[in-house]
Amino acid sequence: MPEDARGELADGRFDCRALKDGRVIVSWYGWPVTTLAGPEAERFLVRIAGLEDHAAQLVMARVTGNFRRGNERRSGRT
Repeated sequence: MPEDARGELADGRFDCRALKDGRVIVSWYGWPVTTLAGPEAERFLVRIAGLEDHAAQLVMARVTGNFRRGNERRSGRT
């Protein structure tokens, strides 16, 4: 399986789910990160259709943008 420059994304950390209302929710380790709607959601679904898992992971990572800024809390910590 191909890997990116740092060997990440091989674990399938990103996932997406299309909803009946046309929105697409992109999640990271099960946590919703981005919601796409309208034409943006349609373009995203067309773009990932038929891609291998790793290529789809890269597209989802790009769509979520730079969402991690170091302010995330871990479970059990305050």
